[in-house]
Amino acid sequence: MNALKNKYMMLVTISGLVVVLDQLTKWLITSSLSYYEVVKVIPGFFNLIYIHNPGGAFGILAKNQSNLQSMLFIIIAVAAMGLILYLYKNTPSEYPVLSVGFALIFGGALGNMIDRIRLGEVIDFVDLYIAHLHWPAFKTRTF
Repeated sequence: MNALKNKYMMLVTISGLVVVLDQLTKWLITSSLSYYEVVKVIPGFFNLIYIHNPGGAFGILAKNQSNLQSMLFIIIAVAAMGLILYLYKNTPSEYPVLSVGFALIFGGALGNMIDRIRLGEVIDFVDLYIAHLHWPAFKTRTF
């Protein structure tokens, strides 16, 4: 029983730290940058940018914004978090790195769900790219 308690303490600790860092970094971005402002960190590879993503992962359905869509994304996030919890619970103790990975993903999903509940969309600020090929994390604008 104690091992199970420790396992869930690890989940709460790691996920909690991820949520705090997620919300803190988003607050820093929104308070430091103007909307669509780009800060080149590693030219040709990595920028910081302040943008909102009303769509799902990688900006899917970003153009079709509605309250129903926001609710759908919240329901999907809750279902995904339930699946992550199930996988976390059933991860054998011999795979601690996998457990940490699930805790990190759970924390990130919770941080994005907080944004979606608060704002109806998710704050994004990481722009990874090579030359003109950007990782598709933002809505329809090209940088």
